[in-house]
Parts: sequence; C-alpha cells; structure tokens
Amino acid sequence: MRNLYVFLLMSFLFTFNAQAAKVDTQDSNLYPRVKLETSMGDIVIELNRRKAPITVKNFISYVVSGEYNNTIIHRVVPNFVVQGGGYDVKFNERPTGDKIFNESGNGLTNDRMSIAMARMSDPHSAIRQFYFNLQDNKNLNPGRDWGYAVFGYVESGEEVVEKMAASETHYSAEFGAPDVPIQAIVIKVASLLPQN
Repeated sequence: MRNLYVFLLMSFLFTFNAQAAKVDTQDSNLYPRVKLETSMGDIVIELNRRKAPITVKNFISYVVSGEYNNTIIHRVVPNFVVQGGGYDVKFNERPTGDKIFNESGNGLTNDRMSIAMARMSDPHSAIRQFYFNLQDNKNLNPGRDWGYAVFGYVESGEEVVEKMAASETHYSAEFGAPDVPIQAIVIKVASLLPQN
C-alpha cells in the first residue's frame, strides 16, 4: 500500500512538473512580441501571426527554446540587410529544425525595418536564419518567382539595427564569407514578451 502511495505521489509530481515546464508560445496571440537583447542594444519585434502563421510559429519555437541565445549577426550589407540567427560566436552552425513553407505571398513586403526569413535558392528552404531590411527591398518580394517571407516589423530599437548596419565588415577566412562584422554582434538573449 505504501509503495502504491509513493508511486501515485511521484506520478502526480512528474505530471505537475511537466505541465509547469510547458512554455506558453501565445498561440492565440495574433501579434506576439519578441525582444532581442544584443551587444549593441535591445530590439523589440512585433510579429504578425495573422499573415504569417507558419513562419511566426517557427520563429517563436527557436526563441522559447533559447536557440537564438548567444548567436551572432553574421552578415551586414549596408542599405540592404542585417542577417543572423544561425551561428554562435565561433561560427559553429546551431541546430536546425525542419524547413518551412514560404509565406512570401502573405501581403507583407520587405520594407525598411521589417523582419523576414533568410533562405537558399529553394523557395521553401528557410529554417532559422532571419534578416532585417535596411531599406525597401522590393526585389525580395514575390513576383514571377517566390519572394522572401516577411513576418514582422521592428517596434522599437531601429537605432540598434542602424548601428549594426554601420558595423565595419570584412571577408572572414574563418567563416568563409564576406560581409562579416569584424567586431562580433551578439544576440545575447531572445525572449517572448508577456502578452498585453
């Protein structure tokens, strides 16, 4: 009898802890907000789940799992984009999930200070990397071909994005790519802000 009591108690505690550990991803919030605490200052992004539900769900999954913490902005092209979210400070690629469907035809455009998913030539190859548009990049919008899926806008911290855009870059032999900031720009913490 005592063993049964201990078993039931342990089962209850396990269930309670599992439920407590469940993270609220605000699935019913159409406009969740994410804060990026970077080495250059804070950026708050308002996401648009109404128009980009797949992309927002994907992005938030990386945020709440801590997967964007201690990643870098690895690409800065003035008057074009600031890109990050895929590598740590030693240029190690961070774990990736599945590729997602391209929602570029959702009506959101690659305007200045919008956030969109980076991808390869395959239109449905976006995984975890994202970029901020530094100007209205109409060439990234869908036309005859697939575009790049915008899923939110910078609510505050435009000056931080602009500071990133002004960073001195070089060709990094270590990373094997151009447009890499000489001084690492680190996303220290990405967090889903409480729902209003």
